[in-house]
Amino acid sequence: MTAVRPFDNTTPPHIVTLVMAAATAALASNLFLPSLPGMADYFDADYAIVQLTVSGYLAATAVLQLGIGPASDRFGRRPVMLASFAVFTLATLAAAFAPTIEVLLAFRVLQAFAASGMVLSRAIVRDTVETNEAASRIGYITMGMTLAPMIGPFVGGLLDELYGWQATFHLLFAFGILSFLVVYFDLGETNAHRSSSIAAQFRNYPELLKSRRFWGYTATASFNAGAFFAFLGGGPYVATELLGLSPSAYGMYFACCSLGYAIGNFLTGRYSKAMGINRMMLTGTLICVVGMVLSALLFWVGFYHPLSLFGPTIVLGLGNGMTLPTATTGMVSVRPHLAGSASGLGGALQIGGGAALSVLGGALLTPQSGPYPLIFVMLTSSLCATVAALYVIHVARKAGEI
Repeated sequence: MTAVRPFDNTTPPHIVTLVMAAATAALASNLFLPSLPGMADYFDADYAIVQLTVSGYLAATAVLQLGIGPASDRFGRRPVMLASFAVFTLATLAAAFAPTIEVLLAFRVLQAFAASGMVLSRAIVRDTVETNEAASRIGYITMGMTLAPMIGPFVGGLLDELYGWQATFHLLFAFGILSFLVVYFDLGETNAHRSSSIAAQFRNYPELLKSRRFWGYTATASFNAGAFFAFLGGGPYVATELLGLSPSAYGMYFACCSLGYAIGNFLTGRYSKAMGINRMMLTGTLICVVGMVLSALLFWVGFYHPLSLFGPTIVLGLGNGMTLPTATTGMVSVRPHLAGSASGLGGALQIGGGAALSVLGGALLTPQSGPYPLIFVMLTSSLCATVAALYVIHVARKAGEI
């Protein structure tokens, strides 16, 4: 492994560079959320249309990951990330001056190129270190980038109140420039085994799809993340309609999940090398199950309090923080020469599946149902993640790897 030298683009990047790259997409997804009502008024558009700035961004992120990974396997991590960040930065600036909601939606789709930061940071780590150490580094990267969803909505709301919704895009533009410059000056190429062509790289997808462990790791990550996505879809309804919280109070309680996630990421970074990724991954899924059972029990005994919903999400976030970095590491390690493609395909499946569960988490809730449909979806998703993790361990044991 080549030694890392800060701000030397001939060596592998510093972990702070990868944190910034990965955090860009997370910040772009939630910084402007408090501005949605103001954007609806500004463009004189239905709120449902304005919400497409969120769902459209997620859909574009899922689709783009399918191309970003193979492109980086063919052309290298550095040029693909730089090109993607350039598109993101220009689209962000244009979005701030969008004259209509349709134009804004189009530029939000282009902002999804920021997904290269998430996809390629994982592939870069896998390029440079072995599997168990990769899980540790991805855990630290994810822990660093959790700062964005923790403080992003608060900062975005403050900017909106002071300067209007465009200010959030101005801040994203500045962050995009900073991220581009850091990547430009610090990211050395790490892909030493480039494929012969993009077409050849896409033809390698069947090699991934035939891997039982790839599907096991991907299913574990997708169902584990799906529990959180379901919470995103149904949590606001439970908090505001059933528990009577104000939007600002919901935002404060929401930090519980991010706090648990950061702790889980830290534990992964600290102990995954000693435990191994499969054992750490299974432990994380079981912790998520415990959290959801706890929430169900609290509501069942009549404790209708925000802590019955948000307290267990600390446990859920803890489990997520242990499962997702290790499952992702396994995903990109089953075929190391296809790390970029595996990261892109696995990430697309994870976001696509999670988005579907977010819709389900909200659609089943009514004033009469109480919070139980949401908890049931989150618990079922966590149980499915546990089954998938056990399947991975079973396959690895049959192959004599553990």
